[in-house]
Amino acid sequence: MFRDITVEQLLELQEQRGIQLIDVRSEGEFEEFTIPGSRNIPVFDNGERKEVGTIYKQVSVQAAKEKGLEIFSAKLPSFIKQFEEIPGQKAVFCWRGGMRSKTAATVTSLMGIQMYRLSGGIRSYRKWTHEKLETFEFKPVCIVIGGPTGSGKTELLQKLKEAGYPVLDLETMAQHRGSIFGQIGLRPSNQKTFESRLVHELMEVNEQPFVLVEAESKRVGKVVMPDFLFNAKETGIPLFLDIPMERRVANILADYQPSLHKEECIDAYQLIKKRIHSPIAAAIEQYLKEDRFGEAVALMLEHYYDPRYAHAAQNYEQETVTLQAADTDEAFRLVTAQLKERFPGYRPKIQSSNAV
Repeated sequence: MFRDITVEQLLELQEQRGIQLIDVRSEGEFEEFTIPGSRNIPVFDNGERKEVGTIYKQVSVQAAKEKGLEIFSAKLPSFIKQFEEIPGQKAVFCWRGGMRSKTAATVTSLMGIQMYRLSGGIRSYRKWTHEKLETFEFKPVCIVIGGPTGSGKTELLQKLKEAGYPVLDLETMAQHRGSIFGQIGLRPSNQKTFESRLVHELMEVNEQPFVLVEAESKRVGKVVMPDFLFNAKETGIPLFLDIPMERRVANILADYQPSLHKEECIDAYQLIKKRIHSPIAAAIEQYLKEDRFGEAVALMLEHYYDPRYAHAAQNYEQETVTLQAADTDEAFRLVTAQLKERFPGYRPKIQSSNAV
């Protein structure tokens, strides 16, 4: 038979030998929020869940159970096969450790598949995440990578992480680039998803002497970072990138791909259009409509983003170090040189990828 485990036991299993999490809720619930690293094999899909729920409310609990059994029994062979195709240990969960996860764990166990079930479901995991963030004691010094829009800060952080340096890539966790155009081509995370990703990343880096983060406001897209992390970032060591305008424009075009998201770019531009001097604003809009994206980006940087950045930089209380670099590769070399100077005994290590 299957075995019920707590969130803490699940994390221990994950750390020791890896375990595949399987979310048996509907695809709609899965898309809204799940435990990082989970796969979705639903007991009921969106339509089936709605049908069973309606019977539960309007007829009776027993009638809903009978309908659920009828629906599930028809898909049982394919359901079992999906589990059999997943190697290694597995753990299932639903919303609160109820009928769906119990059903999945029971039928797979009867077919000889070793199975764990998360006690309390994803609700217990959400409770654990919330409590962990509420009481988290953040230890590393923040090395804050700043610079004007288009400086390639996120790309730089990704290179540093690949090289084994401790990084908190907040924009990737938020699935938002932190600007008016930040959601284009992405599906922004909600707060629950962001916090689920963040808590595991924090646990990975918390024993390091420093962690690299991007200079962000407290809100990144739809999500808000915890106070302790924002405060640590605000009092961290700032390294500002100074990248040539041509390279910044090229970075933005490569990242946002406006030719593939033209209408989204035009719509987003309307949110800042009134803040730009009218003749310049009209020229930017015309350039966007004519697919002259490089020219539009250059004007937005010159007349909107750079002045705002310069104003914000004046209010920065920490002593800053400016790194002049031709591109991201040179910025990488300059940042790593700074790290060697400030943390002479530190050696980068490839981080484990076994987070839940």
